[in-house]
Amino acid sequence: MTPEPPTRTEPEVADTARVLRAALCEAAYATTPPPIPLAAIERAGRARRRRRATALATGCVLAVTTVTLTLTQLMSRPAAPDAATPPSPVHTPTTAPRPSASAVSNPVGAPRIVEPGERVDAGGGWTVWLTAAGKHWKGPDGYENVRSVTDGNIDLAAPGISHQSEGDAKRTFHSGLYYGTKTAARLDITDDKGTRTTATLLELPGRPGWGVWYATTPPGGGSGSERLSLYDGAGALITSYPPG
Repeated sequence: MTPEPPTRTEPEVADTARVLRAALCEAAYATTPPPIPLAAIERAGRARRRRRATALATGCVLAVTTVTLTLTQLMSRPAAPDAATPPSPVHTPTTAPRPSASAVSNPVGAPRIVEPGERVDAGGGWTVWLTAAGKHWKGPDGYENVRSVTDGNIDLAAPGISHQSEGDAKRTFHSGLYYGTKTAARLDITDDKGTRTTATLLELPGRPGWGVWYATTPPGGGSGSERLSLYDGAGALITSYPPG
């Protein structure tokens, strides 16, 4: 059997470590480091700075040369011809065609469509409304009246016009029925002096074949000498009152 090596105690290990440290310290103190080559380091730094300055100057020269060549090419390039400017449009004044004499003297409109019972302010304190029974109106004094289209006194199969008028010192209010046509577009009332007033036409929805008209004239009207003329949308006379 191989005998085991004797086991060293902790005090012995500590003594050995102290001896080794002391020997290393003496060897370090005995070694003298070489001097630092400061002159060589300085020369190498100056050489690097010279190379960097040379490279920078070369780059600036190249940049200036490139810009100069570009400007020279742009200045020597022939200018492009100007784009043709389109001529400004010439506005020729147009003259609207004059309406014919018949159109001026006979302006044609259309009836106003109202709902049954809808009150219409006819001016001067007068109110007009329509129902299936006929024409209704009320004056400034509050008195109401009606002109029936269902009592058999009006022939709805033939064109005709009725006329009622009431006046005071300020104005005369004219109103009535027109009937027997679904093409009515305008009604004129002309007095004995030739003064013509165009009335307002009212009808119920669906063009039932009759409607109501009203107009206001200066005081003195309502003498029964007025002439009523009913026209269609083309300005053609449908009927008149008095007839003839």
